[in-house]
Parts: sequence; structure tokens; C-alpha cells
Amino acid sequence: MLNIGCHLSVSKGYLHMGKEALSIGANTFQFFTRNPRGSKAKAIDARDTAGLAAFMEEHQFAPILGHAPYTLNPCSPDPKVREFAQMVMADDLERFEYLPHNLYTFHPGSHGGQGLISGMAYIVELLNKVLRPEQTTLVLLETMSGKGTEVGSSFKELKAILDQVELVDKAGVCLDTCHIYAAGYDIVGDLDGVLEEFDRIIGLEKLKAVHLNDSMHPLSSHKDRHAKIGEGTIGFEAIVKVINHPKLKHLPFFLETPNKVPGYGEEIKRLREAFRG
Repeated sequence: MLNIGCHLSVSKGYLHMGKEALSIGANTFQFFTRNPRGSKAKAIDARDTAGLAAFMEEHQFAPILGHAPYTLNPCSPDPKVREFAQMVMADDLERFEYLPHNLYTFHPGSHGGQGLISGMAYIVELLNKVLRPEQTTLVLLETMSGKGTEVGSSFKELKAILDQVELVDKAGVCLDTCHIYAAGYDIVGDLDGVLEEFDRIIGLEKLKAVHLNDSMHPLSSHKDRHAKIGEGTIGFEAIVKVINHPKLKHLPFFLETPNKVPGYGEEIKRLREAFRG
């Protein structure tokens, strides 16, 4: 089965997201844990989260993915910005235990000119403070496009971070197809080679989710601009190879394309038709 969903809004509640996902042929979904450009989080309604958990079990959903807000910068040179990132992530992970055994992803951030080594050290420090032995949520570093002073655009950078995380069994990677293509990993011309490199450096067992996005810009552009599936420089054929790859097809895939819900439904339908099981 193809485990695929899209990005939905939590504004109408958790169970509503599950029903909305199912209505467009999805069996998972992603959502922002709080305002993506701010710090406010929707109050947890235990009945609502329990309703979603039961709904997901009934309809055999794959793990869902919570996305940290864009305002987080765990490796900022500003200690107040880092403190904010720690506060938000710790709170998110505590709240996410209302929906146990799911996934949470965040952008590693931008080091702001202080240097890659310092930036990565701050990310490690954050993870070592917020991860807890008892948590059921897996926290995923997202692969990035490499614009500006972003951290996490190479597999070696992600590996260097994971190597220093004390509770590394609680951590993994979310691979974004647009981002890694922009970072220089040719998933169009050499998907096998890219996955072999990921496995050699990080280990495919640490890859827990895929953001499935086409790209407005070409290979190695270092520009993070998503396109609808089949309308970008990656193209439909290459995306289909991603979802059908034997080393990837078991993972949950999350669309973050520039769409509204009906558009996501159309993409999901096309991708399900192209999935070879």
C-alpha cells in the first residue's frame, strides 16, 4: 500500500484532519504543531486527539507527521532564539504524546555566519535537552536545500549531528525531494546512487519519512521552491520512481506542494495509480 498524505490545517481539530485526509484518498497527513510563523499552539483537546487515534486505527493510517514552525532556528547565534526553539520543541513533544508513536520534523536551521561546526553543536545541544527516554515520538531532521547558511543540506552534516545525539533511537531523518535535488543530489538521473550514499553515510534505517515535492528550480540551485507534482524540474516520472523504489516504498510520503485540499486529492489519485505495490 502507498502511504501518502498532504499538509492539512489543524484549525478545525485533529479528528477533522483525519476525516479530511481520508476524503481525498490519503491514509496519513502532516500538520503544523502551531502557527508556522509564530509561537501560538492550538489547545489540546484530549477527546479530539483520542478520536483521531481511534479513527487512524480504524482506517489503518500510517504514522502522521507534526511539523515544527518555521520560526524555530535551533542553531542561531542568538541565545534567545535558541532558547525559544528549545521551549517550543519541548512543548510540542510533550503535546504530541497525546498522539503516541508518530513523527515530528524540524528544519535544522541557519548558523547565521558563526560557522557550520558551531551551528551543528547547537542543534545537538537542543536535541540532547528535549529528547526523553519515555517519549514515543520520533524526531526527524529535515534535509535542506543549502540556501544561505542553512545546516543540513548534506548527508554528512546530518550524520555529524546524529552521531552526537545521546538518545539517537528517538531521532531520524525526513528526506525532502525538492530540497535534496536543490542541494545537488540527483534523484532524477541517479536515484539509486543517492540512496546508496545516504545508506553509506547515515543508514537507510534512519530514514523515516519523505516530503514528496517537485522543484521549481534545477539541480544544485540551492533554492527552496516547491512545485506541484509533475510541474517542476524533477518531473512526474522521477517522483513515481521515488514512491516505487524498493528502499523507499514502505515509508510515509507527505505532499507539500502549492495546493489546496482538492489539488492534493488529485495528486494523490495520480500517484496511487502509478504505485506498483
